[in-house]
Amino acid sequence: MLYWLTAFTDGGDFFNLFRYITFRAGGAFFTALIFGFLFGKPLINLLRAKQRNGQPIREDGPQSHIETKAGTPTMGGLLILSALLFATLLWARWDNGYVWIVLFVTAAFGLIGFADDYSKVKKNDNYSGLSGRLRLVLGFVVAGIAGYWASMLHPDDLSFHLAFPVLKDALLNLSFIFIPFAMVVIVGAANAVNLTDGLDGLAIMPVMIAAGTLGVIAYAVGRVDFTQYLDVHYVPGTGEILIFVAALIGGGLGFLWYNAPPAAVFMGDTGSLALGGALGAIAVATKHEIVLAIVGGLFVIEALSVIIQVGYFKLTGNRVFLMAPIHHHFEKKGWAEPQIVIRFWIISLILALIGLATLKIR
Repeated sequence: MLYWLTAFTDGGDFFNLFRYITFRAGGAFFTALIFGFLFGKPLINLLRAKQRNGQPIREDGPQSHIETKAGTPTMGGLLILSALLFATLLWARWDNGYVWIVLFVTAAFGLIGFADDYSKVKKNDNYSGLSGRLRLVLGFVVAGIAGYWASMLHPDDLSFHLAFPVLKDALLNLSFIFIPFAMVVIVGAANAVNLTDGLDGLAIMPVMIAAGTLGVIAYAVGRVDFTQYLDVHYVPGTGEILIFVAALIGGGLGFLWYNAPPAAVFMGDTGSLALGGALGAIAVATKHEIVLAIVGGLFVIEALSVIIQVGYFKLTGNRVFLMAPIHHHFEKKGWAEPQIVIRFWIISLILALIGLATLKIR
């Protein structure tokens, strides 16, 4: 919204700063961060008052969770989403379709997650949320709309195409398969982040790292000079996504202030589904769906651990891991929670750097 202040500039005054994406991204970051600090404590107090028993804890989970996490309120994702939406709407251009796609996916998945969290809290049962089938159906509907929307905004030479990292000018025409593919990317990312959100601070930092990497990629592929230098495809308009990403990181840090062990609030499905969906939407918008699997490799590992565990158990009656997702496996092996969280952060950072390197390696 503040971009429209450029209407009052003559090209050499303060208002001219609002033309620059990097300036507005900085503004979005600090706006979301301050929002989180200002409203974090009041929101947590409100959630605690409304949720007498806090988030239901899995009875089959690690014993330490029952002892230390019981009574902690959930739906803390509301803090991230409020800060993120407010800062993005304030600093981003409203005439940019890619920003609206990512906002739409984030808000819609946030609503799905909120309904799931609300049902669990109301019934005080971790298994009484929305059915898995309903969550998937709603998620695929949202992702389908986003995928079609993105394909309409993409340049003709990229629409319905899949780009490959590292390989120069390599595009695969997916034709009518592109939208189902985009749906799988967005829904898969949302649910992978949701599975990762099981320890204090475990999901939010890798989300910020992945988002920051995708934000750099969005800015790069949205500038014709950068794409010519890096020899990557040009997607005009995606640079504005950097403002959304900056707001996400600011809001995420504001939330992490209260989610650092011991957490005062959990983000819940409200936050994890929304943020995962946002990562998927950014990847689809920038034509970097494959790179998302690298940058968000930690989420892929977490999701695969569940798939492997369930599949192997159905086939043999035995388990591959002591418990899935895989972060619980390491808890069962005796790793301390902060040890798991920080090591997973390190893995996430390494994968993000590898993903970022694909911009230059051709």
